[in-house]
Amino acid sequence: MNSIRLRPLSHLFLALFLTFAAVGRSSAQTVGAAPAVSKEGVAPGATAAAAPAAAAGATTGDAAAIAAGDALFKGNCAQCHAVNDVVVGPALGGIAKRRPLSWIIPWVKNSSKVVASGDDYAVKLFNQYQKQQMPSFQLSDAEITSIVSYITAEEGKSAGPASTQGTGIKPGDNTGAPDASTGEAGAGKYVDMLLIVLVVVLIVMVVTLVIIANIMKDVLRGRKDLDGRDVELIEQRFDFAKIYKSPVVRGLAVGLFALVVLYESVQGVMAIGLTQGYQPTQPIAFSHKLHAGEHQINCAYCHTSVYKSKSANIPSANICMNCHSQIKTESPEIKKIYRAIERKQPIQWVRIHNLPDLAYFNHSQHTQVGGIECQTCHGPIQNMEVVYQYSALTMGWCINCHRETPLNTKGNGYYNNLVKLHETANGAAPFTVSSNGGTECSKCHY
Repeated sequence: MNSIRLRPLSHLFLALFLTFAAVGRSSAQTVGAAPAVSKEGVAPGATAAAAPAAAAGATTGDAAAIAAGDALFKGNCAQCHAVNDVVVGPALGGIAKRRPLSWIIPWVKNSSKVVASGDDYAVKLFNQYQKQQMPSFQLSDAEITSIVSYITAEEGKSAGPASTQGTGIKPGDNTGAPDASTGEAGAGKYVDMLLIVLVVVLIVMVVTLVIIANIMKDVLRGRKDLDGRDVELIEQRFDFAKIYKSPVVRGLAVGLFALVVLYESVQGVMAIGLTQGYQPTQPIAFSHKLHAGEHQINCAYCHTSVYKSKSANIPSANICMNCHSQIKTESPEIKKIYRAIERKQPIQWVRIHNLPDLAYFNHSQHTQVGGIECQTCHGPIQNMEVVYQYSALTMGWCINCHRETPLNTKGNGYYNNLVKLHETANGAAPFTVSSNGGTECSKCHY
């Protein structure tokens, strides 16, 4: 009789496991696939981007003017006003009927001057709202007109739930993390159940195969026609000691340990001087998630020079008082602002993002000229209760951005010849910041 050769079951188990894993992963990708949801939150640069549109078509009812006015309203007015509700200041619905543009424009630019002139309506409004001085806004006539166009278009619409009143958010706007639809949630549950069933089936099959293998061994042990090789295979045992004592295994273990130590050492050396993830405790518990996220206050309202200066500037206490002279005045954190004002001392905010003195960085060049959003460097700032350094801010990180970011040269005659020369030399390759000399040393170090 031919000798019976037993084959180890390890290959069968491995193949079975890989098969079920592949099926499970494929099913998860097919059933659970859902389109990416865009991030909602602060819209940095909205004010800057809206200005040209407002100037181009600042007439009541004009779609471009209304869109520009929407951005300008949210960036400048929504902190104290709503269209249909009283917040810190009066509801602005119907303002075009109550006052002509010839009155509204000077009022927005310098309300104190209008009140001081003795204008009856201005004085009455000033006294009605506890003599709260409205800040002056350096907006053009076209921008103010576009805001009025937006307000006129929004008149009569429902103000929505109380949580959105005064924030400039229209009913139905998605102001927080996007919620999954019912269908997507159901698909996700289905995928989870399918994976659980597959895992259970796999375990049952493995246990069944082990039982069958043991039964086969017991049957074969009772046979008389087995040769020595067959008996050796039946009686073999898994010996961990042999594996542990193997020179190959020991060499691999030592090599792996050495690689881990080397990797951690290199990472530690490379991280010297980096503060990514730095999250200090601030003297006042200011929540960007509440202000920039839920209420969608434009970054430029507090960081007033972010579009026109090298520095984004730390907001002064009087900016806080534009709202908090009326809102949450009894809050312990807000009282800290009052104490700072009474003592005529600045709030000692702890700096988080700090580039070395040898590097030059200009906020306005990136935000106003380049159109870069705040989240590009600062991360999901609208979701941060306590701000932390999101990006590495290393030289390599900056250079990679300059190499990958294309310049918007459309309609800008300054770039015409540069773009032609670039296309001649590089074909269809995009015209990036690097193409314009953005990786030269003297751009940042001089």
